[in-house]
Amino acid sequence: MNFTKRKQGWVLHLTLLSLVSGSLLGSELRIHSGSGGGSVNLFGADDRSQVIVSDSGGRDVTREVQFQIEPAGLATIDRTGFLVPKKDGSGTLTATMTGETPVAVKLPLKIQSFSHPRPVSFANDVVPVFTRQHCNAGACHAKSGGQNGFRLSLLGYEPMSDYENIVNYSRGRRVSPSAPESSFFLMKATGDIPHEGGARLDKESLEYQKIVRWIESGLAYRPENDPDVERIKVFPRDLVTKPSAKQQLAVTAYYSDGTSRDVTRLVQYESNLPGMAEAGETGLISMGEKNGSTAVLVRFQEHIDTCTVRIPLGAVVPHLPVPKNYVDEHIFSQLSVMGLPPSGGIDDNTFLRRVTLDIAGRIPTIEETQAFLDSKEPEKRAKKIDELLASPDYADHFAGKWAGILRNKVDRGRDWVARDSHAFHAWIRTSLNENKPYDQFASELILASGKAYENPAVSWYRVVKDTKERMENVAQVFLGIRMQCAQCHHHPYEQWSQNDYFAFTAFFSTIEEKKISKLPEDSIYFHNRKQAQMKHPLTEEWLKPQLLGAAEPVDIPETRDPRFELSAWMRSEENPYFARMLANRYWKHFFSRGLVEPEDDIRPTNPATHPELLEEMARQFVDNGFDLKQLIRDICNSQTYQFSSEPNQKNAADEQNYARYYPKRMSAEILLDSVNDVTGAANTFSRQPLGVRAVALPNEKGTSESEFLTMFGRPAMDTACECERVGEANLGQSLHLLNSEKIQAKLTASTGRAALLAKDKERSDEERVAELYLHGLSRKPVGGELSIALNHLKKKRDQSAADPKAYPLDQAEKEAFEDIVWVLLNTKEFMFVR
Repeated sequence: MNFTKRKQGWVLHLTLLSLVSGSLLGSELRIHSGSGGGSVNLFGADDRSQVIVSDSGGRDVTREVQFQIEPAGLATIDRTGFLVPKKDGSGTLTATMTGETPVAVKLPLKIQSFSHPRPVSFANDVVPVFTRQHCNAGACHAKSGGQNGFRLSLLGYEPMSDYENIVNYSRGRRVSPSAPESSFFLMKATGDIPHEGGARLDKESLEYQKIVRWIESGLAYRPENDPDVERIKVFPRDLVTKPSAKQQLAVTAYYSDGTSRDVTRLVQYESNLPGMAEAGETGLISMGEKNGSTAVLVRFQEHIDTCTVRIPLGAVVPHLPVPKNYVDEHIFSQLSVMGLPPSGGIDDNTFLRRVTLDIAGRIPTIEETQAFLDSKEPEKRAKKIDELLASPDYADHFAGKWAGILRNKVDRGRDWVARDSHAFHAWIRTSLNENKPYDQFASELILASGKAYENPAVSWYRVVKDTKERMENVAQVFLGIRMQCAQCHHHPYEQWSQNDYFAFTAFFSTIEEKKISKLPEDSIYFHNRKQAQMKHPLTEEWLKPQLLGAAEPVDIPETRDPRFELSAWMRSEENPYFARMLANRYWKHFFSRGLVEPEDDIRPTNPATHPELLEEMARQFVDNGFDLKQLIRDICNSQTYQFSSEPNQKNAADEQNYARYYPKRMSAEILLDSVNDVTGAANTFSRQPLGVRAVALPNEKGTSESEFLTMFGRPAMDTACECERVGEANLGQSLHLLNSEKIQAKLTASTGRAALLAKDKERSDEERVAELYLHGLSRKPVGGELSIALNHLKKKRDQSAADPKAYPLDQAEKEAFEDIVWVLLNTKEFMFVR
């Protein structure tokens, strides 16, 4: 598929999802019902239906049309499109847009069993009321210990527990079957009895009447043949709209008995970016003035769906660059849809510095810079990427990245731990240097057994000792799933329950540590041949290992290490999480933000800015044999990666569409090494060779260099989250670069670059200043930079000439070059990858 076709397909895809509703595609108005899509089908007096009317451009006109129901009296519908049945029968709902040429659209309407509504289900009808009214929120009755003696499960994920607390707890004092309206918990909810949360229910509301009817009918937990909710679906799911626009949503629940119901007024709505799109309680989304993309979360029971909202800038994008690969095709397609013109491309100087920092974790040498700028090779950028990937610097840089993720840090208080940590780091580095397939790398880590000094990957089990924490780390690092919440309750933004948490943890339940001598380092980690299982803390049920999303547990004999099943599932091409997580992690490494952000929190309620791109990256990654270097090539060879960081008049506010490159500050290790490269200094880490690069070492402590690294955000490696690394600038960092003793010592060293340049009398001032700029910024001075530096040299010489004995010329020139280096180190251009 060429780019033009792909782009047209993207626009068509969004338009259809935004506009199609029922069978009236050819009309100028389109109409959709939450209870049946192309028709309204209601069962019983309690059913409701949200109707949405859109014009041919996709704009929601529900509140602008006039509704009419025939025959009269069959149902009522208000100006928001909310339809309420009044009696049994069939008819027609007509929506008319008035004007010079009125336009109308019709929808079939059918109402059955009005006098015989469905029996009220506690799980399906009562609990959703608690959720919608925030009674079972974490800050109210669902917090630990409940509220004022009344406790509910978080978001109603344990309805049986809620039923027991309401019906049977405290001798059933909360409900009154003989006088339902006098039930204690209802009088609290309506405000008849003082309630800290205020009145939550109107006595005239359908929700109140349903609860009263549930009490009257005998407080049954579930009526006979009560179906389960299998899924929910929001309409529209993908929306392209304008600033300040409004869009009504409709939500349909699908049940195990094949029926469906409109639950638009029973669900919870939550916007990921309320400033861009605010979600009201009735499902009305109000757009702000900001352009971009966001998602509106819709929750009903444990089921979740999302509406993706895109608010284009609306600018004309006449000339997009020719895409170099699939990355550009997806990015350019969305830029076109969003009306967001991209910045221009970058020159060779900027490309070389950017790609060298991102891949090799260092600034280019003068020799590299000059050779690259002099080259006339048309594919020199692609060749430079390959050259960097083949260099040991690539392995050093990314080994540091993975060492942080896998929590490998050196403990100088115990030499054997330091030894194991360095061996683990070396194993990671060797794996990257050899371009070991990523699935194999992950598998070797998860399956690691034996002694750490014989099998370095075992060090991960030494660092992460708790069984539950091991599962959490593996899920977060390799699957992009944060399971921590599910340990105590159903994950509020995910499908994972406590059952899922402990059943997944069971894969690590047989891994034990055994001391084989009195030496502390003589430990062996192994699979103890026993049943793999974990005990549920509430039900006390023993749970067998179960893969995430699987319907049944895995039957594993005691003799087999359950991690083999876990590893095989993770490496499977059908695994929906593994490849996507890595693709998103590496995308963030190069672009400063993930397609999903945070990068290790991938879930339906946190959708990607470019979901099709993420899926294709993951698919390409799998098809290429989990080749990490090829994934990097795909990213860095793209035109998107080679956009300028300079915004144009239209994309300055863009933070999600990659219309420009997003600058990022150098990581702590790279910044320290780069300061050394420019000043001519060398690191002095304890127990390490002089000059070893910070980027090439595990987390070291106890030296002045490590103090620098801590100040500039190196992670403590206490968690598996890359969010531990801090990239934001602060006052302390600025002061450190400006006047710390350590920086001053690097600048003023007799063997430093400033001293050597001052001694080099054979070259002109222009040549020596240009060398400094090539070292630090990979370019020669531009504009007035050269004249400013030359004037500073002249000023220093003039000061020396005035009193050469007190201020010798050599000293003056050395200090002049020190000042120029100092200025370079404190520029944003030096400190940032841009």
